[in-house]
Amino acid sequence: MTCYTEFEVIEDFYAATDGERIYHRLLQEQNWPDNHYIVAGRQFILPRLQTWHADPGITYSYSNNLLETRSWTSLLSDIRAKIELCLDFSFNSVLVNWYRNGEDYVGWHADNEPELGEQPFIVSLTFGAERLFEFRHKKSSKNGRLLLRSGTLLIMRPDFQHHWLHSVPIEKNLMEGRINLTFRKVIPKTNSFLGSG
Repeated sequence: MTCYTEFEVIEDFYAATDGERIYHRLLQEQNWPDNHYIVAGRQFILPRLQTWHADPGITYSYSNNLLETRSWTSLLSDIRAKIELCLDFSFNSVLVNWYRNGEDYVGWHADNEPELGEQPFIVSLTFGAERLFEFRHKKSSKNGRLLLRSGTLLIMRPDFQHHWLHSVPIEKNLMEGRINLTFRKVIPKTNSFLGSG
């Protein structure tokens, strides 16, 4: 286990054999959608495939792109229960990203959408190929990188999203795939009632 001020890494949260089994189950069970999406009337290609699973009534969007909410699968529910037991924290959603090879990536960003509230607590679980996870401070020149192996749990505390950007960069020589699960607690939207006056 590696600890930092704003995040923590737990290697072998799942053993290698379990991680391999889960990776292949996710590949087969996720029913991966097309990776085209539209922002401001323009079509883009997402450089990875993804699915979004959440409790009833929970919605989520980023870059003004509302994700299609799917039900929890039994596998994702089991993984969520294991993480919640370990961390004593409840999550109501998970974003599942499949990086098919080293050409798939996610650019620099922070998971700080309004739906995540003011204190976003996010955990990331990796299965499949090892991939670099890079991070850089928003205001200083501090930066770093981690090699996340299959079965590794990355715990990102709220200050990490406040102060840092992170990315999974392109690795052109990598042929194997990686699936990453990011568990989140989305703040449910409330319907406000406006009376007539």
